[in-house]
Amino acid sequence: MKLSPLSLRARSLASVALFALAPPALAETMEVADATGQMAEVIVVGQRDAPISIEPRGLSVSLGEEQFAAINAVNVEDLMKYAPNFFVRKRYIGDANGVPGFRGTHSTQSARTLVLVDGFVISNFLGNSFGFPPKWGVVGPGEVKQFDIVYGPYSSRYPGNSMGGIISIATKPPADGVESFATAQYFVQPYKQYGTDKKFQGYTGEAGFSWKQQDGPWSARLSYRRLENEGHPQQFYQLNTVTGGAAGTPVTGAVTDPDLITKTPVSGAYATDDTAQDQVRARIGYDFSNGWNATAMLVAWLSDGDGTNPQTYLRDANGNPVFTTANNRVQVAGKTYTLPAMNLSLSEKREFLGGLRLAGPLADWNVTLNLSHYLVDKQRSRTSTGYDNGIRNGVGTDTNQGDTGWWTGDLLLERQWGRHDLAVGINSNLYYTDQTTNNVLNWRAASAPSFASRTQGKTRQLGLFIDDEWQVADAVWLTGGARLDQWRAFDGSIGTQSKTGPRFQDYASRQKTAVNPTLGIRAELAEDWMAQLSLATATRFPTVGELFQGKFDSNNNFDFGSFDPNLKAETSRDANLMLHHKMGDVRLTGSLFYQRVEDAIFSQQGFNQFGVITTSFKNIDLVRQWGMEGIIEAVDVGLDGLDLDFNAAWIDAQTVRNRSVPASEGVQFPRIPKWRLNGNLRYRLAEDWKISTGWRYASRPNTNLEGTQRGDTYGYTSELMIFDAKLSWQVTDQAEFSFGVDNIGNDKAWVFHPYPQRTFTVELKWKG
Repeated sequence: MKLSPLSLRARSLASVALFALAPPALAETMEVADATGQMAEVIVVGQRDAPISIEPRGLSVSLGEEQFAAINAVNVEDLMKYAPNFFVRKRYIGDANGVPGFRGTHSTQSARTLVLVDGFVISNFLGNSFGFPPKWGVVGPGEVKQFDIVYGPYSSRYPGNSMGGIISIATKPPADGVESFATAQYFVQPYKQYGTDKKFQGYTGEAGFSWKQQDGPWSARLSYRRLENEGHPQQFYQLNTVTGGAAGTPVTGAVTDPDLITKTPVSGAYATDDTAQDQVRARIGYDFSNGWNATAMLVAWLSDGDGTNPQTYLRDANGNPVFTTANNRVQVAGKTYTLPAMNLSLSEKREFLGGLRLAGPLADWNVTLNLSHYLVDKQRSRTSTGYDNGIRNGVGTDTNQGDTGWWTGDLLLERQWGRHDLAVGINSNLYYTDQTTNNVLNWRAASAPSFASRTQGKTRQLGLFIDDEWQVADAVWLTGGARLDQWRAFDGSIGTQSKTGPRFQDYASRQKTAVNPTLGIRAELAEDWMAQLSLATATRFPTVGELFQGKFDSNNNFDFGSFDPNLKAETSRDANLMLHHKMGDVRLTGSLFYQRVEDAIFSQQGFNQFGVITTSFKNIDLVRQWGMEGIIEAVDVGLDGLDLDFNAAWIDAQTVRNRSVPASEGVQFPRIPKWRLNGNLRYRLAEDWKISTGWRYASRPNTNLEGTQRGDTYGYTSELMIFDAKLSWQVTDQAEFSFGVDNIGNDKAWVFHPYPQRTFTVELKWKG
């Protein structure tokens, strides 16, 4: 395969960055000296003066105010955009489907990431795809104190959903006394693609206050945030080829893109997702006199989406836009095509997160208890059946989320025992969902509903763990642990409307028990040198959406071949070798990582248990990934106030054995690039002025399992090369103004959908 000049340059840069750090190593030591003044015992990339909020086994990254101030952050997930070998599938501002990915994790494998806010789970383990991302919207970027990221399942404290990694978001605690704050942002994106040429814009506004009783136990923090944005088109309509029959209406304006997977002309753009989101957060704390403290958090997240503006590129002989024709056919350059159906839609969501945290001493133990509940109180989507019905308020569908959400609970006991740091605990969760779709005569009003379909199901997981860190010598620490998980899936069913009325099919309950050990060793090799080896196994159990995914056939009989009744949990074996070295104000870190996943769960087209070709969630027998990562962190690089973070990663993620799709064997796993390069440069121009620039690069990956689809246009996952910049001015002690540009070069990159093009952001912050 011939490499583009850009790919060659990227490989050269990455090679220099990686092998300059040889032997392979990664991670970084937080500069917190212990009582003897030795190098800190925790290996973490990023912040130098803040303890990480999760166990830092394997590669661990901690990001704080220094990194956040250099980023144009509108959504909370933006704060991680330059983290090593990491990405978030964010397609537009306000995107509710931003799935995070680590190393060789596909951008739809959402169930492989455990995401926490102040210790409360916001991961949506009801499914495993782009439709089940973490609930990022429960926190805004202005509320975040710290982002901690751990790559891989190297601590027994966390369930197998940490197979990809863990993200812990710590929000700002109440300040001493009374503090008020406000932020306003405006952003605009001049967007051009095919026949779309428009400026999409939006804003955010946030305000709140915090209070901490100076001579008493109470504290509180309350905030409100509003976001409105016009998203750019996420999909494009293509004409459908037909042979024979009547000719269509002659039209102009169709766009030909010879690189599309489907070669037919592009006829228009799907309706944009014009979103409005409201977020209210309340956090209350109480410090008891006996050393215990309690924290309660309540978040309400409301969002509305308007998808009523599909765009057609087609024009008739009189220049009028063509959405439909009498026979649903058009003629382009002498060829006849059928028109795709252009639907209109409206959506509403109302979601709540409630959590309670208790922590304090009990005998010789430090005890922490977290209880949380995420409630999808309302999730409704109304969609027209075609364009004519859309504008005339005709027939359509009304989909309602019923009893849906999850409960989580965690109990952790920790203590020091000589040279041992011992932890034991329990964590559990219950995920449940119930969704009904009705056919309606008026799609806007959802009038005269008639039952069409229903799906529901539950999963429950209970885990016990023990984890120990043993200082076996002055400069050597041995860590080990094990966890026992008991999992069950139950109450699964699917229903449809038949000639005789609603027809339902129940699924058999499933259960499994798994034991997974972890082992690690960390050592100071010499002054300013530290190494760590981490080993682990993990079991990631199937979600409701992967298990209970069957269908009814054209005769309204349940198709037992449409799902895999024997779907297995995916299990991994993981290893991570890291080395860290500090040279004055420069810190070099790197790693060599390996993961072997048996029975990986992935939506793929292949043969089911009856030998019939279907597309559904199936097990891939064996997927293997390994790679190298390197990080350079430098302070005052040649100039006082010039700081640099740079990271590079090489990844080989391969489908080794797949009986369902043998053509995928030996092929790079889809959507995983060979190379990733991220970085951030920050400079203080003057006492009140700061400038920063950031960059993200990913080489072109495969789009499908077989590796036969590689491209740089709609429908593919493409190469990515994005540069950002930000200029900040501290106007007064209380006010700061900033101006930023994301994607300065206007790189048109794709993750099937188009990523944002060049976007300008202005921001004003105030704190009193």
